[in-house]
Amino acid sequence: MSGTSAGLTPPADAIRPARHPDAPAPGELIGAHYAHCFGCGGGQAHGLHLEARAGEGVAITAEFTVREAHQGAPGLAHGGVLATALDETLGSLNWLLRVIAVTGRLETDFRRPVPVGTVLFLEAEVTAVAGRKIYSTATGRIGGPEGPVAVRADALFIEVKVDHFIDNGRPEEIRAAMNDPDQIRRARAFEVNP
Repeated sequence: MSGTSAGLTPPADAIRPARHPDAPAPGELIGAHYAHCFGCGGGQAHGLHLEARAGEGVAITAEFTVREAHQGAPGLAHGGVLATALDETLGSLNWLLRVIAVTGRLETDFRRPVPVGTVLFLEAEVTAVAGRKIYSTATGRIGGPEGPVAVRADALFIEVKVDHFIDNGRPEEIRAAMNDPDQIRRARAFEVNP
């Protein structure tokens, strides 16, 4: 991505990311981290319902269909919705590292309009890790993996403990997530975003 700020440039001592041995296998659907997440949850009527799949290494693919509820200008996706799709895709990478992380910085380039009805195909990968900082990049293409580039982003995620959500979230929703008997769903509820 051109023009990336210094805050998104990994330091010289950053290391190549390592896929966690318990990460989903390549091709496996990662699924929603929380039913009410606007990006990936099925519990949001106007959400993106983004579906991500594990790729090779520390990479994923994802896609969503731009619907009428996602419009900005008539017939075109809202830029904030496209940024949300990139953020959700980048955040899903943390499942491959098996860490809880929140978005610290997201820089997006909008290359071309994305019409309503379009399937946006996203590819993302972790490029470096430095302590609690996770650097990643993503590209969104119209129609499929060979389609024209519509959006790109670079991001910095910060690894946090589950206390970040307990201390800052709405107590009734935190309790509901913490009391879920499905340990995987419970852990995944606290995966991404501040």
